[in-house]
Parts: sequence; structure tokens; C-alpha cells
Amino acid sequence: MGNTLNGAKNGSAATRAVALVGPVGTGKTSLAEALLFASGTTTRQGSVEAGTTVGDASPEARARGGSTEINLYHLDYMGDRFALIDLPGGVGFAADGLAALQSADMAIVVIDPVPERAALAEPILRQLDALGLPHAVFINKIEHARAGTVHALISELQPISQEPLALRQIPIREGDAVTGYVDLALERAYRYRPGKESERVEIPGAMQSLEHADRTHLLETLADFDDSLLEALLMDEAPDQAMVMADLAADTAGNKVVPVVLGSALSDGGVHRLLKLLRHEAPSPDGAAERMGLREGGALHVFKIANGGAMGRLALGRVLGSGLNEGDELIVEDAPERTGSLFFVQGEKTAKQASAQPGDVVAVAKVDGARSGMMLGRKGAELADPPSAAYPARNAAIAITTRDRKDDVKLSTALHRLCEEDPALEWSQDDASHETILRGVNEDHLAVVIGRLQRRYGVAVDTRAPRIAYRESIRKAAGARGRHKKQSGGHGQFGDCVIEIRPLPRGEGFVFEDRITGGAIPRQYIPAVESGVRDAMARGPLGFPVVDVAVTLIDGSFHSVDSSELAFRIAGRMAMTEALAQAAPYLLEPVVKVAVDCPAGTGSKAGSALSARRGQILGLAQHPDWDRWERVEALLPESGLHGLDTELRSMSQGLAAFTSAFDHLSELGGKHADDVVRTRAAEPA
Repeated sequence: MGNTLNGAKNGSAATRAVALVGPVGTGKTSLAEALLFASGTTTRQGSVEAGTTVGDASPEARARGGSTEINLYHLDYMGDRFALIDLPGGVGFAADGLAALQSADMAIVVIDPVPERAALAEPILRQLDALGLPHAVFINKIEHARAGTVHALISELQPISQEPLALRQIPIREGDAVTGYVDLALERAYRYRPGKESERVEIPGAMQSLEHADRTHLLETLADFDDSLLEALLMDEAPDQAMVMADLAADTAGNKVVPVVLGSALSDGGVHRLLKLLRHEAPSPDGAAERMGLREGGALHVFKIANGGAMGRLALGRVLGSGLNEGDELIVEDAPERTGSLFFVQGEKTAKQASAQPGDVVAVAKVDGARSGMMLGRKGAELADPPSAAYPARNAAIAITTRDRKDDVKLSTALHRLCEEDPALEWSQDDASHETILRGVNEDHLAVVIGRLQRRYGVAVDTRAPRIAYRESIRKAAGARGRHKKQSGGHGQFGDCVIEIRPLPRGEGFVFEDRITGGAIPRQYIPAVESGVRDAMARGPLGFPVVDVAVTLIDGSFHSVDSSELAFRIAGRMAMTEALAQAAPYLLEPVVKVAVDCPAGTGSKAGSALSARRGQILGLAQHPDWDRWERVEALLPESGLHGLDTELRSMSQGLAAFTSAFDHLSELGGKHADDVVRTRAAEPA
């Protein structure tokens, strides 16, 4: 680690930040390890399987064998400085790096050499297109590629990329093995040498026609953005090599083309070539500063808050525009805050630094007002509002209770800190059910959070599905008298009221009318009657809150000595409880409107899954914005949301996702209603 962190300030060029993104299991963390080793930053290449990687050092990541949070690294290569941001590929954890991705200079999309899995990269490519972030594709695990795989993969990827793909390399095969590659831009062939740079060799004679055809296609792609190159091609002239390399660098940095290279992170194949691509083609931090709204001066883009380490609360962010020193002031929500210590991060380790250069990714202490996604300007900086990250829907929820009631205060503090670190996480206290609800992207996401809750904060909890917000209402009018009379020496208690109730249209809520005449009930006691009525509505005859009911107070009596607000409140509750039981109560369940986005051809399966959960399909159509995708819309009982995310992803290679929002309350009858009422009756009041 010392090489990287202590040398992070050497050289004159600004640090360039490169994000490693891609579907889960494609080897992003292994590629990060290979880049660290190839650059000389580490003396050995860590292994995910052996648990020896610089990143993924948390117990949760080690246990899962995959990333559960972003990993940060720094490296120097041939005098250039890079910050690597390794983003988790799992759906439940990808949100952790979204803000960091925004201020990166370039992204490397790591994919498998399996054409059938190419579609898994579509959400990532779409995200990069929306950000306008330059990117390249690295086909990892090339040693497992079948003959013809690379070209088939390009054919699958191109329709889902807004920018043209520029194939830079083609594999050299010897029998079933991939032993090297031909660089189409340089017209050179290289043989892989594990642990070393590839060795230059002659282009195999059998590959020369394929190399010529693929190089021609590469040049034609570049010529779309360079008239001089186009003219050379039209004149059948060999273009100048320097022109080709300059076009590649400019078009990649300008997000006009997407270079595609290949290799193997585990055997170090093609990794040095990737480092050279980053040296020549990754743009400077100026583009990131402009995207983030920095017009003048310096700023820190905070992309994550980290709690719980030995350093306390740290704001992880990228320095843009100008350098940053320990003790400098940053403007946080219109107020200056002086920075504490600065740290460079290498996996789970940190190294203190007195200053950071433009482009550096750092951890800053004592900036207490900082939140993920903020741009904190230096004095005099001109800032526009930064783009906001589009976090995934929180489609999973659990109710949590501490095993030891003494931990309740610790629980709220811990949840606050966990949600501060993870913008895709949310917690709340449900007023109706009195439950602590934790919401996340999916079940995997929440399982990891529960593990962190116990490991970091020592709070053990039990979890279960949250209660569904069932309600009840009435079918007909009814009336009842509530009479509370108690004598126990001294002043007694007396309250007497007569009410009539009737159903209201759905969504009207609650109406209380006072029609007392002749002073049957003194005015000061009428609000107490209403309070008693509301008390009874909190749990109706079926066990749930009552809605859409009008109550009219029509008569009553009082005692000049024994009547009180408490007595009339009790009388009101008694009257309402009796009236509700006579008014034919029935159960209501919440219904949500669901929109499922899924790859073309899987919409009918998604519709069947919704129908099996008592969903009412509203429509299945082509997605309004994405080619080769479909959208299914349906009305679904809220109880049908449990486990839906997992089921939809299992039928769509993990790609389908949904959003939901409350739509209305609907009557629930038959066996479903009986089961709900029976379950509620067994719960404590």
C-alpha cells in the first residue's frame, strides 16, 4: 500500500478516476487486483477465492465472495496517477457506488465472454450513457471464450450501446486456448505471459485476413468523426498511425466511441494493455468537474459517508478544480466547515496525507454536515446544482425488533448511521403498526445490513415481514348508546351519549357531526366524545383501523357532579364499539400500482407472476424509452409484493425491476379475509 498512497502526489498531471463496473461475477475486483499488481503497487495479486484481496475486506464481502460496497484504490503507472473505484455488481449493492460513478473520468465495463449474458450489461451501459461518462469494455476471462465469441458478443452489445463499439483487439487461438491478441490499432500481435507484459510476436498468417477486416471496421468507425481519416480511407491510403491513435484517444475521451479490449484478470493477460489504454485515453478531471456543475474554483464531490472505522466519520469524495489541504474551509449548506485530516484509501487501509491534488479521491474527517451527493465548494467557487443519482427502488422491507429492549436507543443511532452511508437504505417508525421498518433494494441488501448492524454496533435484532396496512369499513348505518357510570366513594363517573354512524364514500376518511340540542351534553364534553369515538376506530371489530365513516352525536345525558371529560370519552368509545359491530364491517386491503420493466420476451412471464399474486394486469407494451424492453403495468395487493423482486429477476437473468406506489384500498373477502382476521386476532392488542 505504501507505494501507492505515499506516491499519490508525485508527478504533475492530475489524478484520473476510473470506475470498474459490470454485472455481478464478471471479475471486477479480480481486475482491480491485477491492475494493482501490474502497476507495481502490490507485490502479489490477491485472490477473491482465497480472501486475500486488497478490497472486499469486510466480513460481509468475504463471506459472500463478492463486493457489498465500493472499494477504493490508488496506483501509479509510468508516471500517471489513477484512482480506481470498484463498484459492486450485485443489484442490491450497486447503489453504493452511484454517486462515485458520477464524478469519475472514465468507466471500464467488465463483462463475461458469453454472448448469451451480454444483456446483463444493458442497465450499466444505459446508466453510463445517461451520465455522458466515457467508457471502455473489457472482456474478462477470455481464456474461457469459444471460437467466434468476441464477434458474437459485439453483435449482442452494439444494439444496447448508444455509442459505436470500437473493437481494439481480437484473440489469438492455439487449439482451444487463447494465447494472446492482435492489437488492431497498432497492427501488432502479442502473446500473454502470466505476471509480465505480453510479448510481441508476428501476426499469425491464418489471422491476417480477419485482422485486416476488423481493422478496416475500426478505422471506418473512427472516420465517422474525422474527415481527414475518412478521406484517406476513400482514397485507399494507409492512414498515419499517429492519426489513428490520436483519434482513438479523442473519440474515447469525448464519449464518441467505446473501445473494446480483452484479457484475463486472473492470468494477467491484457492487463498492461488496459493500463496503457487508461494512460492515453482516459480524459482529465476537467470533464468530470464540468459534469458536476463546477464552473470555477475548487470543490469536493462527496460520494459516500463512512462511519464506524478507527478514524470516525469520514466523507469520501473527489477533489475537483484545485487541490485541498488539511484545515481548508469548505462551504457546507451555506456555512463554512474546516476540514480535518485527509486520508488516501487503499481497500480497508488508510494513510494520512497533508494535502490532495486535483482529481484525487480522498477521505476527509470532521466535515460533519457533508452528505452523499453534495458538492462542497471552496470559498469563491462557482457551483451549479450537481446531478442527482438515480437510486433503485426500495422493493424490500422488513420489520425489526431488538432482542434486548435496552438496545432500542442504540438501534435508532445505528440505523441513522447505516442509512447515512447507504442512500438506498431507509428506515422509519410506522405510527399505525408501531413497527420499526427497514427498506432496501432487495432481500440480499437487507440481509447484509442486518449483519452490519450486529457486527458494527452490537445490536442483535429479530426480523419479520412488516404488517400490511389493512383497514376496515362498514356497509350500513347503525346506532348505539354508550353509558359509563361508576360510583366508588366521593365523586363518581358518569357519561352518556347516543351516536349514529353511516358509511362514507371510499377515501372520505372520518366525519364527526354534533347535533346535540337543549344542552343534553354540555359543550365542553363533546370533544371528549369525539376522542372516544376515534379511540374505538383505532381497532375495529375485525382488528384494524376503521376508515370512511361518518359519526353523528344525537343525544346523551350528564351529571352535574360526576360527569367529566374522561367519563364522556369512555362513553364515546363504548358507543362506537357497539355501533361498528352492528354496521356490517368488512376488510379493506391496500392495492399498489406496479410497473415492471423487463427484457423483451419476458413480459408475459412477469404478467403471469403478477396474476398469480392476485394482480390485475393493466397492460403489456413495449417500453416507452428502451428498445428491446417491455413494461407490464398492474394493480396488485400490497401483500403480493413480498418476494416479487426475486421472482421477477429469476425469470429475466436478473434484469427485471419494478416500482410500486399505493393506489387505493379494495375490499377483501372470502378465505383471504378470514386468514387475515384470524392472524390479527392472534396478535396482542
